[in-house]
This record gives sequence, C-alpha cells and structure tokens, in this order.
Amino acid sequence: SGVMETSNDQSIVGVQNYLEKAAQNLKPIVPIKFHISSRTDSGVHALSNSAHLDIQRAPGKPAFNEKELVYSLNYHLKPEPIRILNAHRVTDSFHARFSALSRTYVYRLLIGCAHYSEIPVFERDLCWAPVGGCLNVPAMRDAAQFLLGTHDFSTFRSLNSETPFQSPVRTILQVDIRPSSGFLSHHYEHRGLEFWELKFRSRSFLYRQVRRMVGALVAVGQGKLTPHHIKELLERKDSRAFPPNAMAPPSGLFLKSVEY
Repeated sequence: SGVMETSNDQSIVGVQNYLEKAAQNLKPIVPIKFHISSRTDSGVHALSNSAHLDIQRAPGKPAFNEKELVYSLNYHLKPEPIRILNAHRVTDSFHARFSALSRTYVYRLLIGCAHYSEIPVFERDLCWAPVGGCLNVPAMRDAAQFLLGTHDFSTFRSLNSETPFQSPVRTILQVDIRPSSGFLSHHYEHRGLEFWELKFRSRSFLYRQVRRMVGALVAVGQGKLTPHHIKELLERKDSRAFPPNAMAPPSGLFLKSVEY
C-alpha cells in the first residue's frame, strides 16, 4: 500500500502505520514516529528501506538495546510482510531521509511472455513482463548512458503536490542492465523465460522517475524509441513530452538499499 502513513478514513494502510502500531507496544511515554528514508509508492517493494525514530521510556526504565528493539518490533509485525532487519543507535543530528548519500533501486523485467498468464505464479506482482518477445539490450544500454550524470529530469517525473517545490535536477550515479535469476527459474528454464535487472543509483529520485526511465528504456528495447530519443526527452524538460502509457508498472520495482 506504499510506505507513507495513511489516515483512518483511507481503505489502504501504509507501512508506516504498521510500524508505528507495533512501536506502541514498546510502551513509550510519547507516541513513536517513524521518519522513513524512501517513500515508495503503492505496489513497489523494498529489500531494505531505512527509518529513524526516537523512543522515550518511563523514568528508570533502561534504553532498549538494538537486538531487543528488532525482536520486539518484529514480534508485533508478525502478521504483516514487513520485517525489521537491523537497528543502530545514531546521533541526534542523523536523519534517515536527509542524511542519505545515495539510494539504489532495482527493476526486475521478465522477457519471453507472450501473455501475462505465462508469468510464473511465484513471480506475480514481483516483476514486469512487457509483451512482445525479446528486447534489444545493447540498444537499451546505449540509451541508459544518456541518463547518467546530472540532468534536468522534468520529462521523467510524474506531477504531484511536491512538484512546484522540488528541483527537477538529479544526478544518476549508476545505471546497469544485466541478466538475473528468477525465483526457482532453473526449474522452468525450458519455458524460455529470461529475467533482467535494471539498477539505478542516485542521491534521490523524483516522483516515479525510476518507473519512467525503465519504461523509456524498455520502449528502446522494443524498437519503439531509439537510444537518441532518450537524450531528446531529457532536453524537452516537460513531463507531458513523455510517451503516453510508457511508464513501467510498480510491481517490478524494488528499493535495494539506502547508503549513508
């Protein structure tokens, strides 16, 4: 349902709501707020996101150690597909979102499906299978080079309430396109399905920027765009210039890590 907290009148519940509900079982004096590094959208996954929180315990109660905190929160998160992996004590000046040096996202593609019904059931909602056979990966890699470095990414962002207050300039530190393995894929190699991963690293990304970049690169792989079209889209600096219906779906996107 996305990371961000949702209000009581909304039918979907954000990851933040579950975290804060679990944290209330630690019996803090003041309700605990989670400040989450990367605000992933509904349908997007995280292999490892990060957050910071302050805990005020009753007078005389010792501070939690890291292991206690991880075990306690996970005990109360048990029913949900959310797990705390690690906890570290940090200084007051640390901020999970603003102290990050970079964020790495991985987008998983499944190639070789003529119809969505051919996606392995164990991979449902965990990848994108663009219809239409193989992709021209060398052309996609050529196109990806235009995205590297510092650019105005206005064409590659979706508009939201933050758009007027946010600079569209971002620096892409890394773009990789490489073969990958699927879950249990060695058991159905005979079906001719191929998994590929697109990896992007930047200090921060604009709203839906990664999904738009992936969609444009896949369009290059399908021959609908040329690598040079990516350069032209960047130069347009206009979100309306982005090809209609080319944005990749959220299902294949994973926040891999946040680096400090």
